[in-house]
Amino acid sequence: MKAGQYFALIAGIIFFIIGVMGFIPGFVQEPTAASDMPGLGFTSGAGYLLGLFPINVLHNIVHLLVGILGIVASVSLGSTRLYSGGLAIFYGLLTIMGLIPATQSTLGFIPIFGHDVWLHGITAAIATYFGFIATPDLLELRTGEKAFK
Repeated sequence: MKAGQYFALIAGIIFFIIGVMGFIPGFVQEPTAASDMPGLGFTSGAGYLLGLFPINVLHNIVHLLVGILGIVASVSLGSTRLYSGGLAIFYGLLTIMGLIPATQSTLGFIPIFGHDVWLHGITAAIATYFGFIATPDLLELRTGEKAFK
């Protein structure tokens, strides 16, 4: 297994666990006031995961899907690069959207503000490395062994 595949597997497991945690009341703190979730029209399961990260049911489902995709993508180097590249673009866009007040609720469905912004940015940066920068050489792709230089 290559480093990119480990990234996809570990990211997948982490996202899946975060998605599950979002459905467990002990990990979710209720918002203190309606204004805590600005512009959010879909408030089912709204709260703060670990008291820091704004979530709701749809946000949890996205985390579960991203996690499952990462676990599945980790089986091959090609799918790992596709997953990492997609993750970089997706979370990069979410980072930018989280900085703009008009888009912080993704059209009223999913909260992506506060601590989510820096977390999405870090995720996008790491995924950018594995999706676009770290490229295996041809020998490594063919045999699975790193060429000595």
